[in-house]
Amino acid sequence: MKKHVAVIGTGYVGLVTGACLAEIGHSVVCVDNNKKKIAVLKKGGVPIYEPGLGEVIQRNRKNGRLSFATSIADGMKKAEYVFIAVNTPPKPDGEADLSYVEAVAREVARLLSRYTLIVDKSTVPVHTGEKVKQVLRLHGRPDADFDVVSNPEFLREGTAVKDFLHPDRVVVGVESKRAERAMRELYAPLKGPLIVTDIKSAELIKHSSNSFLAMKISFINAVAGICERTGADVTKVAEGMGHDPRIGKSFLKAGLGFGGSCFPKDLSAYIKMAEEAGYDFELLKSVQKINAEQRRWVVKRLKKALWTLRGKTVAVWGLAFKPDTDDLRNAPALDIIAELCEEGCLVRAHDPVAMNLAKPRLKGVYFARDAYDAAKGADAVALVTEWGEYKELDMKKVRALVHTPVFLDGRNLFDPDGLVALGFQVHAVGRPSAALPASAVGRTPL
Repeated sequence: MKKHVAVIGTGYVGLVTGACLAEIGHSVVCVDNNKKKIAVLKKGGVPIYEPGLGEVIQRNRKNGRLSFATSIADGMKKAEYVFIAVNTPPKPDGEADLSYVEAVAREVARLLSRYTLIVDKSTVPVHTGEKVKQVLRLHGRPDADFDVVSNPEFLREGTAVKDFLHPDRVVVGVESKRAERAMRELYAPLKGPLIVTDIKSAELIKHSSNSFLAMKISFINAVAGICERTGADVTKVAEGMGHDPRIGKSFLKAGLGFGGSCFPKDLSAYIKMAEEAGYDFELLKSVQKINAEQRRWVVKRLKKALWTLRGKTVAVWGLAFKPDTDDLRNAPALDIIAELCEEGCLVRAHDPVAMNLAKPRLKGVYFARDAYDAAKGADAVALVTEWGEYKELDMKKVRALVHTPVFLDGRNLFDPDGLVALGFQVHAVGRPSAALPASAVGRTPL
C-alpha cells in the first residue's frame, strides 16, 4: 500500500531513507533548505558518494515516486509520515545539538492538518521524543492529531542502500497501537524483523549499538598493542576469538581506529546522556581514549623505521574514513597527515574518491594522480584506508618507485611475507614487523 512520506533533511541518512522508501513503493518528497543541494538533486545529481544510491534516485525520479523541495510546506502537502532526518552535531561538551530537530518540529507543528506520524530518524538522545511531542503541542493547533515515533537508522556508509532494503532489523519506538500499525504498513515490503519498543528504548538502541561496536574496535586495537609488544599476531588472535558465536568476527579487525560521523558523535552523546542520568560511563571514555591514541600508530612506527622524520617523504594511501565513501568526517587520515606535517614530513596523498573534498582541508599536501604517483620517491608508504583497489596494485612496481622500502599497513590489508619477498620492510598493526632482507639493506639504507 503506497504511503505519502516527507523526509526533512537530505544529508546521508535522509537522502538514503527517502530514496529507499520510494524504491519500496511509497511516494516521497525529500526536503532541504539548502537550495544548491536540492537543485543538484532535481537535475539528477547526487551530492554524496554512496554506491547504488544514484541509480535508486534516478529510477524513482523517473517513475514519479521521488521528488525534492526546499520547503517543508511543499513536502507535507500529502504527507502521512514526516521523517526528521536533520543533523545532530556534537556540542563542545559532547552533548547532541538538537536545535535543528526542534526547528523542524516547530515548523511541522504549524502545518499539521491530518493524522500524521512524526518520525525521529536522526540519531538523538533519550527523551528527544518527549521533547518533540512537547514542541508539537506547544506550536500546533490544540486539535492536532499525530503520533511521535522513534525509528533509528542502522545504515553503514558504503552499503547503505543494501542495509535499508535488506535490514537485519527495523526498530520502531511507539506510544500507540495506531502508530505501530502505521509503521508496520510503511515497512511491510521489507523482509527484516520489525522490533517494536517504547520510544525511550528505541532511542537508546541506536546509541547502545554504535557504542558497543566502537568498543569492539577499540578492544581489538588494545589487543593489537599487546601483540606488538609480545610478538603475537592480532589477526590470529582475532580469528580465534571470532569463532566464538558469543563474540563474532565482525568489528574485530585491528587498524587505525574508527572515524565517520556516527561512532565518535554517538560515543560522546552517550557519555553525556549517562552523565545527566547520574552514571559515569568510564568504559566508553576508555574506548574514546584508545581510539584517539591508535591514530598515532603511523607516526610512532615511522620513527622506529626512519629515526628522524623531518624532510622525509611519506605516501598516504586513503583519506576517507572507510572505503566506498568520500566521507572525511573524523577520518583518521586527517589527524595522521596533520601529525606528519608537524613532524616536517612531505606528504603525497591519494584516495579514489575523496581527494576533491580533502584538498581544501589539507594545505601543503601533494595530491597524487594515483597510488603509484603517491609512492614515487617516498621514504615510506602508509596504507590508511583499505580501498580494494590498493590490494590490486602491482607492489613490485611500487617497490621500484619508492626511495626507501618501508611499508606501513594500517589496516592489515596485505600479506606481509609477500611484501618482504619484494624487498619491503613491513610494519602492520598488531603483527610482528617483517625485517628488510639483508640483500636490500645495502641498496636503500634506512
